[in-house]
Amino acid sequence: MDYDIELKFQQVKVELEKTFGGGMDVQAILFLIGVNELGIGHKEFSKQEKTELLHVAICTILEPYGYYEFEGRDAEQWPHFKLIKTLPKLEHRDQQHLIKEAMIAYFSQNDYVDLSTTVA
Repeated sequence: MDYDIELKFQQVKVELEKTFGGGMDVQAILFLIGVNELGIGHKEFSKQEKTELLHVAICTILEPYGYYEFEGRDAEQWPHFKLIKTLPKLEHRDQQHLIKEAMIAYFSQNDYVDLSTTVA
């Protein structure tokens, strides 16, 4: 795995843990992205809704890579995406790398996390 990506991911994780508490992992961060993109705010989510939030997050972070295209929101304001190109078959390690790289870009481009300094 690219050392620079892992360092930046750890920096994103540290910043998020300041607000949301320790123990953040890739899945927890994806959940936060999904909730952020849904934009409804605090509510209890069903198991199915949690799964859908993870899907929203994956679509959102992979949209700039050309894999998905935002189509719009439904009556309940859930975002919907269209698959543009099939994701390549990736080994787990490469898949994690892509997801972490896309998360870093998401938080950086939206000015949620300042990555101008590095983690010591």
